[in-house]
Amino acid sequence: MSAQERRVQNRPYIDQRIWHYGFLAGIHMQDLKFVNNGFVTDDGESWFADVPEYSPGFSVGVLGELYLNHYMSLRIVPTLYFGDKRVQFREVETGKKESQNIKSAYVSCPIDVKFSAERFNNYRPYVMLGLSPTYDLTVKKGKALRVKPFDCYFEIGMGCDIYLPFFKLIPELKFGFGLVNLIDKKRNDLTDKSLEKFTLSVDKAKARMIALTFYFE
Repeated sequence: MSAQERRVQNRPYIDQRIWHYGFLAGIHMQDLKFVNNGFVTDDGESWFADVPEYSPGFSVGVLGELYLNHYMSLRIVPTLYFGDKRVQFREVETGKKESQNIKSAYVSCPIDVKFSAERFNNYRPYVMLGLSPTYDLTVKKGKALRVKPFDCYFEIGMGCDIYLPFFKLIPELKFGFGLVNLIDKKRNDLTDKSLEKFTLSVDKAKARMIALTFYFE
């Protein structure tokens, strides 16, 4: 019974402001979903690409939130994501392996719609969805694979507004699904033509991301 008692609300009118401002920090993991085509080289090799393990990265950014109505708001969240992905290539017959680390520094500007439940005491859960145009500042040439710098993620997630006495804390878990085929097939940058087999072995690769973010308003 005590869990359902009404309590004094912290910052009761903060959600009624037309604009909310804040900043964010978080961790995330990046992935690439490959579609391999079974390409066979002149030497009879057939290579497949995959991301066998994940490394955590970190993110920082700012938040701008526009009040639409009691249950909906529009968010603009310029964010920097720093991380890397280790791509492993495996030859089918011999089991020989090669690997490549793809480091990334993404500049993104998600535009999300936030759907909030009714506030109870100092908690208010919500779900969100949106689109996030993204540009990678660290694309490198001359590697086995080269990814395109631009992508756009479809995002969906959930979180909870926690109203503290002096600010609002918002933990959020978000899933991002890249919509662009990131594999760059034009490899005029390769000086070592033996690396071209890795690009030819992959039809497409789309990015995935899981992000745990903490917003402070």
